[in-house]
Amino acid sequence: MCKTKEDLLRILDQFQLKEKVVSVEPFGNGHINDTLKVTVENNEVKYVLQRINHLIFNNVDMLQNNIHTVTTHIRRKLEEKGVADIDRKVLTFLPAKDGKNYYFDGDSYWRVCLFIPRSKSYEEVSPELSYEAGKAFGEFQSMLSDLPEGALGETIPNFHNMEFRLQQFHEAIANDPAGRLEEVSSLVEEIEKRADSMCIQERMYREGKLKKRTNHCDTKVNNILFDEEGNVLCVIDLDTVMPGFVLSDIGDFIRTAGNTGAEDDENLDNVRVNIPIFEAYTRGYMETARSFLTPMEIQLLPYGGRLLTYMQTVRFLTDYINGDVYYKIHRPKHNLIRTKAQFKLLQSLEENAEKMDGFMKQWL
Repeated sequence: MCKTKEDLLRILDQFQLKEKVVSVEPFGNGHINDTLKVTVENNEVKYVLQRINHLIFNNVDMLQNNIHTVTTHIRRKLEEKGVADIDRKVLTFLPAKDGKNYYFDGDSYWRVCLFIPRSKSYEEVSPELSYEAGKAFGEFQSMLSDLPEGALGETIPNFHNMEFRLQQFHEAIANDPAGRLEEVSSLVEEIEKRADSMCIQERMYREGKLKKRTNHCDTKVNNILFDEEGNVLCVIDLDTVMPGFVLSDIGDFIRTAGNTGAEDDENLDNVRVNIPIFEAYTRGYMETARSFLTPMEIQLLPYGGRLLTYMQTVRFLTDYINGDVYYKIHRPKHNLIRTKAQFKLLQSLEENAEKMDGFMKQWL
């Protein structure tokens, strides 16, 4: 980050802070936004300062309005329930002195939220942690399930739209800009075989059989904060909260946490679906989300895992065909390696589809 301490102090001075800032230091390991922790007098870490990546989130007004709408709605729900220590149960963003939810310095967009003390996150998953994550994301969706239609915008348009991702894929095939199409012809064939069956949610939406909900759209376990005893505090990383289908949120957790291998595992023998993780997450999720789900949504939840894994297979292969222009690569053919690993997970999900679909019958 090419900002001096003096620059950062000037930026912080544009927000409605009450204490004198002592230091501003890098914080966390996020890949999208630049995040810093802000220490005030008495050596207390009090705030988090973020530079928003406006290349990805190019409508910052919409982004910050979404976050304000979501956090305000959740705070009101918690107050109605008489929940204690609310500032640790929902993110609190501070307005800038001009009243906006962010500050633009002429080059970058910035926001400030309260630091949540005595909190931690996890990178590794277990069935026990997956159960808690399921409850957390289900409760998050449940609290937001009564937001009126149109309250939120799409911060990344078509983010989980399978028809759109296939359109991008077909454009890459037609152009073959890096001359790699022949090398991946068998993978292209596998993707095409499944294309029609993987566009179910868009068709059902148009037919009125599936509705859009408020989704987190990045349901990884490290997007939940826990207290010292391992109890859930709140869901964080709200940039991708937007209208979508519930299949996306459970599907992305299955794709990431429910994989026994790595997303870019070169040893495909390592890669398969972790059924205990799927079952634990689903149990937790259904405890808190069942009240607003339709029978059709419940029935389709495991399909969400297949869909999101297929979608990521398509996206990695699209980028490989295009010459690695979107995802950062760290070794030769990295996007092809990722594609093959995701496709192997998809095959495992397909092999276990009957078992996973059958698991949902207890809630139907």
